[in-house]
Amino acid sequence: MTNQLNFEQLRAQAASLAIRNKAFINGVYVDAASGKTFDCISPRDGKILTKVAECDVEDVNRAVQSARAVFEKGSWSEASPGKRKAVMMKFADLMEQHAAELALLESLDMGKPISLAAGDDIPLSYKCIRWYAEAIDKIYDEISPAGANEIGMITREPLGVVAAVVPWNFPLMMAVWKLGPALAMGNSIILKPAEQSPLTAIRVAELAVEAGIPAGVLNVLPGFGPTAGKALGLHPDVDCVTFTGSGEVGKLFLQYSGQSNMKRVWLECGGKSPNIVLADCPDMDAAAEAAAGGIFYNQGEVCTAGSRLIVEESIKDEFIEKVVAAGRKMQPGDPLDPNSQMGAIVDENQMNRVLGYIEKGAAEGAKLCTGGKRARTESGGYYVEPTVFDAVKNDMTIAKEEIFGPVLSVISVKDWKEAVQTANDTPYGLAAAVWTRDINKAHLAAKKLRAGLVWVNCWDGGSITMPFGGYKQSGTGRDRSLHAMDKYCEIKSTWIALGDA
Repeated sequence: MTNQLNFEQLRAQAASLAIRNKAFINGVYVDAASGKTFDCISPRDGKILTKVAECDVEDVNRAVQSARAVFEKGSWSEASPGKRKAVMMKFADLMEQHAAELALLESLDMGKPISLAAGDDIPLSYKCIRWYAEAIDKIYDEISPAGANEIGMITREPLGVVAAVVPWNFPLMMAVWKLGPALAMGNSIILKPAEQSPLTAIRVAELAVEAGIPAGVLNVLPGFGPTAGKALGLHPDVDCVTFTGSGEVGKLFLQYSGQSNMKRVWLECGGKSPNIVLADCPDMDAAAEAAAGGIFYNQGEVCTAGSRLIVEESIKDEFIEKVVAAGRKMQPGDPLDPNSQMGAIVDENQMNRVLGYIEKGAAEGAKLCTGGKRARTESGGYYVEPTVFDAVKNDMTIAKEEIFGPVLSVISVKDWKEAVQTANDTPYGLAAAVWTRDINKAHLAAKKLRAGLVWVNCWDGGSITMPFGGYKQSGTGRDRSLHAMDKYCEIKSTWIALGDA
């Protein structure tokens, strides 16, 4: 299978695709203990792709038992770094070999354009696994300063059983951001994909076993947050929950931790990211293209989406025109069409949520510049036009709340200081950007912006070598980089008193 295909060929492949739809526990595919399933609906056309096992408390108990047993056995947790590295490298290789299949699953399941799935999501996913595999045997323990007859050792040990609960917008990539460092450190993992897009997670589970990861080390439980997700959060034998998703659910996991065993909770909970464009922007056209891409890429279903465009008033009208022109080129199309730049919203509920925010924006006095309507209604799928609002105040609903859709709020400010103040006036703090040719302004703004990710004269810059995470209610801890590995280990201090020789 290859994604260097035309629209008709991709549609034919989609129609004949074999889809795994069961839970994966202790190295084998199994039905949910209850026998229940749920419909996995493609946002492309609103049709059922398959019926997926609906896991619940009993399935969580089985998976945790399996994960704990293999952890205690030590076949992965006590394997040498070199052995874990070799197996994870093979895992990455198998993902790459099946990249076209995974991209097709991702596009059908979540609605993103096949070009994005094949060009971004899947390659970044197997490269992530490969990067952490390469890192395993380069993480050193430490010896602390001590006297002549003392030794202080600082060592890292795997946590145990990690529950990874991931979102629907980048189903595989968000999963491997957790799997990579957690596997590298020797943990057992229970992965709960979002019910809207579970298919790639279910598929890669068997690739992990094929690569040599012992049965029980990676389990996949499709299901719903209030049942399977809650059961993982409350389970007394889960040592850590790592979660990417909404702030509301993130707060629930913190509660579950306190109600159970005080398990570690790591959260990445989205944002309302400001994109600041100052009058001395070095390249207005590039900034406009980046602003449009920053909110319309992946249908705006991105936690770092530049949903607040904060523009110095002297250039606002000119800049909006450029952004609107760029946005109008990104109309939604069939996700399986290689030429589509935007795809479908993940499901009907999310589409209606986005449309509701658009209505709210107009009702509160924002000026609709382009878009604002449902698109491609004849397809049966869930599509929304790229939408831009002008005359937005920072206290309007569309400027305060995370919409998770292709809706841009343009806010006018007098100068860079007001821009930074406006940018920080939010409970979130995930990402921010500033466009200026003044190096002094750039550094001052970057220092003052309360965000975990700050970009200067670009949007969404960086790589896996850079930590990913936010301030305030955007979460706790960091994904990506070597910093992520410490989330999945215990740091032990061992002090040894030496006797006389």
